[in-house]
Amino acid sequence: MRILIVEDDTSFGMMVAQYLNKNNYTTTITKSAREALLAMDKQHFDLVLSDLKLPGIDGIELLQEIKSIDSNQTVVLMTSYGHVKSAVRAMKLGAYEYITKPIDHEELLSVIREGCKQKAPDSKREKQTSKFISGTSEKFKEVLDQAHLVAVTELSVLVLGESGTGKEYLSKLIHDHSDRKHGPFVSVDCGTLSTELAASELFGHVKGAFTSAHNDKTGQFQLANGGTLFLDEIGNLSTEVQVQLLRVLQERKVKKVGSEKSEPVDVRILAATNEDLKNRVRDGHFREDLYHRINEFQIDIPPLRERKEDLKVFIDKFIYESNQEFGKNISDLSPEAREQFMSYHWSGNIRELKNVVRRSVLLEKGSQITLNSLPSFLSNNAPEEVPPTSDLKKANKITEIQLIKDALENTRFNKTKAAKILNIDRTTLYEKLKKYNLEIFGNKP
Repeated sequence: MRILIVEDDTSFGMMVAQYLNKNNYTTTITKSAREALLAMDKQHFDLVLSDLKLPGIDGIELLQEIKSIDSNQTVVLMTSYGHVKSAVRAMKLGAYEYITKPIDHEELLSVIREGCKQKAPDSKREKQTSKFISGTSEKFKEVLDQAHLVAVTELSVLVLGESGTGKEYLSKLIHDHSDRKHGPFVSVDCGTLSTELAASELFGHVKGAFTSAHNDKTGQFQLANGGTLFLDEIGNLSTEVQVQLLRVLQERKVKKVGSEKSEPVDVRILAATNEDLKNRVRDGHFREDLYHRINEFQIDIPPLRERKEDLKVFIDKFIYESNQEFGKNISDLSPEAREQFMSYHWSGNIRELKNVVRRSVLLEKGSQITLNSLPSFLSNNAPEEVPPTSDLKKANKITEIQLIKDALENTRFNKTKAAKILNIDRTTLYEKLKKYNLEIFGNKP
């Protein structure tokens, strides 16, 4: 069972997490409502345990937001004796239960056990499904048809597409329409896994397996048991980890690092990459047998520049979301701004489009997005300009580097804000700064 803990007191949150971990619960700790919602967007939780008093959005507002996304989500609130009235109000708004601080461990465990039992068995990942935006172009309709066709099977699916085309969202759609929809959907970014820790992250480890292994760790395969494991940027796995992954897929068993015991797992694999895995197979960087194992069915997502008909759907969606986020009331693009959106190449695809819309909504002072609120690079791009290389991998790298630089410059090199604009976490941003040798650039005053 997965528990999301929302607590701005770090030491208290760690104490609760350690107690629950000892009682066989898997915990994730966030320090604010915003972090909690982002965590819930990425994976499923059986129960949310939240403090009533939080910075920014408080526990009651978080409860209302969670219930609007998934009315079946179980939420338990923690509060001091002085705020019991607020907790009672929260019960009327749909909280399962509240407990008072200082926490009685036995009471906490009892409430969580009962709360997890009470969760409706047919509760679905509604937020993940609703976050997926269906394009209207013929090219994208074909992609959706393929996704729905393969969803009801047990085939492993390889989703190909440039960075920012929505490979993970499509994979979530496949999961949500499969027979595994009531099971977990666990996402792993293989691009952020170091060679040393990849096996531990995927398969878990036992205490003492290596120097920093102070406790047993449950791997992503076991967390996804009964559901779907999404391996993003799978081409980045080292050859050694590829061998271990192939063995798990063949035997349907996982052996934790440092353990002699194998444990059975029931997991469906969905994988994605923006690289040409066939070329990596030919170059000897990716195992051919693993390639065929994960590619029982392949779906290619076309880039945004090849389906400009979908732009309006995405723009309207991102304007609405940005209005909600920033408290604005932007209705549309001005005709001049729309012309620039339609002529731009969008080499960063949907992710780049979303970033531009969010930035423009934040800056715009009127009721429509105008040229004044658009980033300068939009107007400097010639219509349908092709990236200055025919190498798709290099083109994606160039686009990603430029997006990172733009985000850092627009936030005056505040990495937390830049990561938020880029829709990644700080750790991933640091990894990419290191990967592209941008550490010096990222440290500018």
